[in-house]
Amino acid sequence: MAKCAFLGLGVMGYPMAGHLVAQGHEVVVYNRTAAKAEAWVAAHGGAMAATPRAAAEGADFVMACVGNDDDLRSVCLGPEGAFAGMAAGAIFVDHTTVSASVTRALHDVAAETGLRFVDAPVSGGQAGAENGVLSIMCGGEAAAYEAAAPVMAAYGRTIRRLGESGAGQLAKMVNQICIAGLLQGLSEGLHFAERAGLDIREVVEVISQGAAGSWQMTNRAETMADDRFDFGFAVDWMRKDLGICLDAADETGASLPVTALVDQFYKDVQKMGGGRWDTSSLIRRLRATG
Repeated sequence: MAKCAFLGLGVMGYPMAGHLVAQGHEVVVYNRTAAKAEAWVAAHGGAMAATPRAAAEGADFVMACVGNDDDLRSVCLGPEGAFAGMAAGAIFVDHTTVSASVTRALHDVAAETGLRFVDAPVSGGQAGAENGVLSIMCGGEAAAYEAAAPVMAAYGRTIRRLGESGAGQLAKMVNQICIAGLLQGLSEGLHFAERAGLDIREVVEVISQGAAGSWQMTNRAETMADDRFDFGFAVDWMRKDLGICLDAADETGASLPVTALVDQFYKDVQKMGGGRWDTSSLIRRLRATG
């Protein structure tokens, strides 16, 4: 059993922190909106704290799953940030999808004060978090990763260190790049089937068993056919992630023409009022214009 703090109780963090308790870890939570932390404690036990620093005091591991670069800095730094409450040797595990640059900067700040930092963004969506089967891509020192991996196993099915600080975030960018292009292709395929007068469900049943099959097709084709988009990862967050990918591509010299195009398609979805729709809502854009 480890003493853990969990910072950020959104659609991902809330169940992830719950899995830590279920595995016998001692957990203190912090959330910017205290009512969410109160609800979590009522559901799972554990304790809540008024600041990241208070949550982190005495913790062996401090996990975070917040919104963006600025949110991560705010829970880490400053007199009430988690770093101020952590003891030397404690490990900060960041599950937020952020830029590799902020990850490396916070890793260096942590190291200067005797702390360890693992970037560990996740994939698998809300369902993966609720079922404890997330894929977790990690960067940081090997010893810190090896210490944190058994704790992350409470909510992760595939956990792997991919390199030094920032490598986990770079791998998550690869994940989002792949998803963006795949979802646009799936949206176009299903839209074509509709316009051609085919039964989407019958088509998907056949092609999902061949080379066109994917997780997105298995889990989203039916809801896309039903024009339902209240599942999984929101368009607003996907645009934040794709912005990170495109910025990193400029830095590395990588060419991401499809990613840039799909990012603009998601911008169109936002203009339709779909910022909180899930990422499969690309098909609604086609239905509106096709």
